[in-house]
Amino acid sequence: MTEPTLENLLEETRTFPPSAAFREGATLADEAVYELAAKDREGWWASQAEGLRWSSRWERVVEWDPPHARWFVGGTLNVADNCLDRHVEAGF
Repeated sequence: MTEPTLENLLEETRTFPPSAAFREGATLADEAVYELAAKDREGWWASQAEGLRWSSRWERVVEWDPPHARWFVGGTLNVADNCLDRHVEAGF
């Protein structure tokens, strides 16, 4: 077994596949999404974030200074607005 070091944390190779029941209930069932995310991680995350309502849009998707990451730098959003208000307004 490899001795634990900070460098080891930068190369995660384990996978944790979801159960069949979880997969059946997933909103996103097209496995091609994994290929898209692998090709352009920041672009993929930006496209997912576009589905949220932002008070101010981010300037950078991620700032990565191992082992620390800051996501959607410069952006602000209201979690309650995204979890509840926008859905109520849409009639859900």
